[in-house]
Amino acid sequence: MKNIILTTLNARYSHTSLGLRYLIANLKELKEQAEILEFVINSSVQTIAEQILEKKPKIIGIAVYIWNAFDVGELVKVIKKVSPNTMVILGGPEVSYTPLRVNFDMADYIICGEGEVSFYNLCKELLEGNCTQSRVINSPKVDFEKIALPYDDYTDFDIKNRHIYVENARGCPFECEFCLSSIETKMRYLDIDIFLEQIEKLWIRGARSFKFIDRTFNIKISYAKAILNYFLAKKEDYFLHFEVIPDNFPEELRDLIKQFKEGCLQLEVGIQTLNLDVAKEIRRNLKIDKIKDNLRFLSQETHAHMHIDLIIGLPSESIESFGKNLNQLYTLSTGEIQVGILKKLSGTTLDRHDKIYGMVYNDSPPYDILQNDLISFSQMQEMKRFARFWDIVYNSGNFQKTTALLFEDGKVFENFYDLSKWLYKRSESTYKISLDRMAEFLFEYMSKNHDKELIANTILEDVMKVGGRKIPPFLKKIIPETYDFAQKDVSKANKRQQLRSN
Repeated sequence: MKNIILTTLNARYSHTSLGLRYLIANLKELKEQAEILEFVINSSVQTIAEQILEKKPKIIGIAVYIWNAFDVGELVKVIKKVSPNTMVILGGPEVSYTPLRVNFDMADYIICGEGEVSFYNLCKELLEGNCTQSRVINSPKVDFEKIALPYDDYTDFDIKNRHIYVENARGCPFECEFCLSSIETKMRYLDIDIFLEQIEKLWIRGARSFKFIDRTFNIKISYAKAILNYFLAKKEDYFLHFEVIPDNFPEELRDLIKQFKEGCLQLEVGIQTLNLDVAKEIRRNLKIDKIKDNLRFLSQETHAHMHIDLIIGLPSESIESFGKNLNQLYTLSTGEIQVGILKKLSGTTLDRHDKIYGMVYNDSPPYDILQNDLISFSQMQEMKRFARFWDIVYNSGNFQKTTALLFEDGKVFENFYDLSKWLYKRSESTYKISLDRMAEFLFEYMSKNHDKELIANTILEDVMKVGGRKIPPFLKKIIPETYDFAQKDVSKANKRQQLRSN
């Protein structure tokens, strides 16, 4: 039995909540009375409530994010109906800024902002029975170097089975209007020696998969160098994920990144748009020449795997402008291009564009854009399906040679836009499409403009590049069963698929 249960619903089983571990690490004398229970979105809300209430807690703290907000709202209702005397405290980015667009009225307390200190103070008062705090607590920013660090609160099970999330800095120096990180433009850093001591403790315990949540890992070069040098000194395999800005890769940083082996380093590169006029509208600083040069460097001279972000629906950006961005990025990088849909998060200043550009958003999570003055609702729906099919076909890595053939004329956006509309009409779905089924769809579509035998052999090479797969039945009708397919780079393909799954 525990007096305090800290919980959240993660997006995937492999994820862990760094925020919950910060809270439990800072509970001081109350820590022995607390326990973390983590769940996954789309699980049964009643089952989650049952497992939490089995502990008979007096206090339940729930971390709320955009991906779990609706489920948390339902969870709070169930808990308060079944156990009305249990105190429910909400925190996290989804409840830290108004307006709240999910009904959390049944929650007893909401902590807005960084909760490491405020959560402890509230729990202490509640357990002592003399709480005088208001329902909504506006928590000030904590002293990053004085709070207890959370890394000892990763369990051995976490280390063996899940990603370990870490942070060396809070804040972001930029003011991009679609991002909550832009609210705090002053950077706060943890002393680099203290941080690396914590990483070393995790390493000794067996941690090998680290995801850094710092928004701009490469903004402070001295810290970035220290962290990269730390891992380069390790002889065992590991996986690192960093969010980086695309225009700050000086030679001293390049020299280090080039030393990482394949499969070790993944970079999330925030581009969002290459249109300077659009970037100016959303207060995003773009240095196009540096971006192009750095993307070429990362693609051609390193083994880093890249996730490059582009957004559909930004104020003043048309579909044609987005298409030009995609065509250009395809020529600059071999990495995944993450096609995202614009979301209007509470706390950002994005709403200042609503009247000017006719921006209309979904009122429910994930608060995605429905239409604007340049992109109609039906076109936005097409683009959302485009993004989904892009993930299945291009970003999955399952059809690298096939897509290269599809894009051989350089019209990446135009050709895939046509394909995505055809795929939706053909399949009437964007989900639950097997690899073999998608391969057959691609053959059917591309056979209109390409030699059938060429398409069949290209798709076969893609499908069979990972060991253990069988030739799709439809291809056996086209390619003789005696076809001798030499599996090339199977180990490399397996590594690539494993990396993409992260």
